[in-house]
Formats: sequence, structure tokens, C-alpha cells
Amino acid sequence: MAAAAELTLLEKSLGLSKGNKYSAQGERQIPVLQTNNGPSLTGLTTIAAHLVKQANKEYLLGSTAEEKAIVQQWLEYRVTRVDGHSSKDDIRALLKDLNSYLEDKVYLTGYNFTLADILLYYGLHRFIVSIRVAGFFSVMFRMIFLS
Repeated sequence: MAAAAELTLLEKSLGLSKGNKYSAQGERQIPVLQTNNGPSLTGLTTIAAHLVKQANKEYLLGSTAEEKAIVQQWLEYRVTRVDGHSSKDDIRALLKDLNSYLEDKVYLTGYNFTLADILLYYGLHRFIVSIRVAGFFSVMFRMIFLS
């Protein structure tokens, strides 16, 4: 999912009225938001945090100093690890590591839903869908041609 689409979905889930226009810059298509009363904001996590504050839902950024740090950690993980990988082996390793991390947690920060959970879901969604679709077609192929 493109960053602009993710940010539009985030706006909707936060209850913000539509109206922000996003552009992309550079080879990696880094999202840019031109604000009405200041300089433009650049980067998925920067813009997302701005939207959370705009919606007065700052609890999504963490409630304690430790939780805020963990949210930041996972936002960085999203941009550096998830967005930068596309090979099946990288994705499988990433999903395996994430599964291990979440074994004793409900959400990335423990028991509180945060912006990190939202953005990691958005970032991983395309990989999960492609794995499920590939698995479906593999099963259908075996059913039709090998039975």
C-alpha cells in the first residue's frame, strides 16, 4: 500500500475530516504533507504522528516514557525493516521474528494499542495478502492439475 493511501486510511480511522493532500518525493516516494500553517512535513511516521496529535489521540503515541520509546522503536522498524524488504525470505524471517516478539504480548507495546500497531499492520498487509493469494493459487493448481 502506498504511503499516501496509508495516511488517508489513518486519517479516516482517527476520525479526521478528509482534506489533506499528499505528494511523494524522491526515488523511494517518501510522503510529503503540505500543512496550512507551516512548513511541509516529510516522512510516513512524522506525518502519522502529526495526524494523531491533530486528532487529539496522543495516547496512540504511548502513555509512559518507556511506551513512547517502544512506539518510536517500532515506527523506525516499520520504515527501515518492513519498507526496505521485498524478497520472500526477508519477509518470512521478518514475520517469524515478529511472531516470536508478540508471543507474550497483545500489542507491540504490551497491552496498549498504538500508532506502531496501525502502521506495522498497514506495512505488512501487502505481504500477508500476497502470501495468502500465492497459497490459494498453489492449492487450486494442485487440485485442478494434479488430481
